[in-house]
Amino acid sequence: MQTPNRNLFRITRFILLRFPGLFRFLARFRAPQQNLLLLKTDAIGDYILFRNYLEVLRKSARYKDYRITLLGNELWQDIALEHDREYVDDFIFIRPGDLDHLPLKTFKLGWRLFKNNYDVVLQPSYTRLLITDGLAALTAARHIVGFMGDIEGLPERYKTKTDQFYTIKLVLPAGKSFEFDRSQYFFSNVLDYPVNLKRPYLTVSKKIEKTLIIFPGAGVSKRRWEAEKFLVLIKLILEQSNVRILIAGSADETEIGNYLMERLPIGRVNNLAGKTPLTQLIELIGNAALVISNETSAVHIAAAVKTPAICILGGGHFGRFAPYPVAVEDAPVCMFEQMECYNCNWNCIYQIKDGDPFPCITAVTLEKVWADVQHYL
Repeated sequence: MQTPNRNLFRITRFILLRFPGLFRFLARFRAPQQNLLLLKTDAIGDYILFRNYLEVLRKSARYKDYRITLLGNELWQDIALEHDREYVDDFIFIRPGDLDHLPLKTFKLGWRLFKNNYDVVLQPSYTRLLITDGLAALTAARHIVGFMGDIEGLPERYKTKTDQFYTIKLVLPAGKSFEFDRSQYFFSNVLDYPVNLKRPYLTVSKKIEKTLIIFPGAGVSKRRWEAEKFLVLIKLILEQSNVRILIAGSADETEIGNYLMERLPIGRVNNLAGKTPLTQLIELIGNAALVISNETSAVHIAAAVKTPAICILGGGHFGRFAPYPVAVEDAPVCMFEQMECYNCNWNCIYQIKDGDPFPCITAVTLEKVWADVQHYL
């Protein structure tokens, strides 16, 4: 893996922090237009927990006549184009982590956003990033709305500067921990009326099959339940039922998929890791009898299509993405072992060997997961 170039990052940082002042000066000479930019560059699971508010925004009295642009993450581009095109006029997709070290590309994107002449910019992610704060500011929009947020994704030395880019910074009230509810709070404030969505939802064609889908990977390797435990779990399922098992995940999960397949009997298990487009994966999850997964987007997709799911959960963001609030019907069942260090934002206090999961993940026993799987079998 190539080491990021610090000098390139410094140039990008200069563009993001210094150029907004120049762009605001230039914006004085243009007439406002009814254009709105939504900045949402988080991962796939975050988008699943956010996307239903696009329809709310599109149909709102305040912004129904605005031209809406969504600047999003390439990771979930297929979902947005397949399911949300009717609510968005224009899409721009980026890889936010790459832009930190691509100053010319960042400047060109910022200039493009400035020329689009947005009147309103909405940045509904609670954990802000330097790149998204800077892009919001480069629009020189009259109204830029976001959360006061935390310093998990944005060091405080930068946050004190980028806070000034926002015309409104919402302060999240105590108790609003679940990510879907945070978006609800954001849009209720932006639209100035209560938004009453209760849960994420996705529309799929339902033809329930006797299929069980297992997602043994995770975006961060240390958040993965041990492959050995998945292996034994799959063998138990094969022994105790006649379900068909699919192993699924992104291309990054190909290795763990191959590890499992090499140690499983041929016939009833198929490895689809890295082989299934995201939109097709949604259909597979929507028609599965059960999903078993680490805390990944698969859990949120399962919740949105009302497929039973078992989530092996660590404590880094406990309560923010999972478990779901008890009021949510058909929510994933979460397997976890509460530890005093929960809600550490994945800044683990323990020494961990390379390749090993976080202790809060390894604490979840095979026996506990198997006991719950049996209820579904």
